[in-house]
Amino acid sequence: MEKLKVQQVQEIVHRLRQGQSERSIVRDLGCGRETVRRYGNLARARGFLSESSALPSLADLETATAPLYAPRRSNLSSVEPYRKLVEDMLNKGVEGTAIHRCLCRNHDYKGSYGSILRFLRTLRPSCPDAVVRIETAAGKQAQVDFGTVGDMWDPVKKRHRTAYCFVMTLSWSRHMYVRFVFDQRMATWQECHRLAFEWFGGVPEEIVIDNLKAAVLQARLDDPVLSEPYSRLARHYGFLVHPCRPRTPQHKGKVESCVHYVKRNFIASEPIVDIHDANKKVASWVTEEAGLRVHGTTQARPVERFLGTERSALRPLPATPFDLEEVVRATLHRDCHVNVRGAFYSAPYRLIGTVLDVYVHHQIVQIFDGTTLIATHERAQKGERVTRSEHYPPEKALYMTRTRSWCQDQASRIGPRCREVVDGLLGSVPLDRLRAIQGIVGLTDRYASSRVEAACARALHFGDASYRRIKAILAAGADMAPLEKVVQLKLVSFTFARSADEFFTQEEVC
Repeated sequence: MEKLKVQQVQEIVHRLRQGQSERSIVRDLGCGRETVRRYGNLARARGFLSESSALPSLADLETATAPLYAPRRSNLSSVEPYRKLVEDMLNKGVEGTAIHRCLCRNHDYKGSYGSILRFLRTLRPSCPDAVVRIETAAGKQAQVDFGTVGDMWDPVKKRHRTAYCFVMTLSWSRHMYVRFVFDQRMATWQECHRLAFEWFGGVPEEIVIDNLKAAVLQARLDDPVLSEPYSRLARHYGFLVHPCRPRTPQHKGKVESCVHYVKRNFIASEPIVDIHDANKKVASWVTEEAGLRVHGTTQARPVERFLGTERSALRPLPATPFDLEEVVRATLHRDCHVNVRGAFYSAPYRLIGTVLDVYVHHQIVQIFDGTTLIATHERAQKGERVTRSEHYPPEKALYMTRTRSWCQDQASRIGPRCREVVDGLLGSVPLDRLRAIQGIVGLTDRYASSRVEAACARALHFGDASYRRIKAILAAGADMAPLEKVVQLKLVSFTFARSADEFFTQEEVC
């Protein structure tokens, strides 16, 4: 039997004295019939229903109904004999597990830990927290949430996958947008926002969200950090982002109830073939069923409130949709490139091994480390590599920048003899001598160009135009010595003074 307030008991007694039936009292007051019968029997036994007696006071009724709620012996807690001991430990800040262990060890208590918890709740009953229901003006706010709806058939991958429902609810009218997806990635999150704004035909002033990673990088009550893609989306459409307090879903209770409503009504009752079929049917369901129901809080139909007032209060859509196609999380590999859908883009070598956010636009690709932009490239086709030399370590970037043509240009600036050495090495086959050429040109970092030119001339003079020889000439200072004349040996052709016929007879020759 439910326990009523004394004022309610007095109302039941008054109605019974007036001759009202128990059934009609149950209907008017909303209490159980067994409850009315029990209080009626008690009133008759005490003589409260006699027309000659006065209506009992609240104090008399409280005294008369007290025995109805007196605890029966069987309902007494097994901890009751230890009440004083438990109260003392509780006042000292001892926790329930320690109280249970103490009673079992020191007082031979045989009850369960659950009995301890129930008894502690009677000693210190919890007081429900007061809440503030926040109502906003038309067009002011929308709330967004994801909810799991079980498995759906994916016609692309040809298998069942876990599906989620994305729900955006306008806080004033309670009109909503619903879309089913297979993931909660950044690209999906932004695409659902774009479709929702187009569904409503406008943008609310603020969006209330929870702290999913696609939107919030650091969930802090005082200073949350939004992801860069979501920040850009918000700036593009002109809405404010209002993240909820972490682990406090009731702060977006309007959309929470809508997510449950989608699960209990649409998902539970509608036959679904695949996710495309679900999205097609849910669009009709939102406007023809969910939108036309009388909402329990507003006592109005969401679609009528939206069409009549809120749609005109929304901010207009921007002239162009948000052009960010997708956001990919990619690891920077040892070659200083990230792989994004088969194309390769360079990023600074100091971030090797770091997972970076790559924002893929229609024409460009931007790479972020958290909220910091670290590289921007033109968008490449699958299989192409886009590289910037400054993204390599300095010692490795030299090899990338000092190409064959660069070395030839530098050699020409040093002098003609150096250019002759470089051209000779470039024409050497089959060995690639680019490293040696880079070394020769790089000698100008330590020596003057005139000395390198003189060293090349000396190496050519003696027929050994190699990097090692030119470097040795400079190290020994031989480039500053005058060149010696090379003795040219004159080749003399010698002939026999007599012919061979003089030494051999004709018979010997035969």
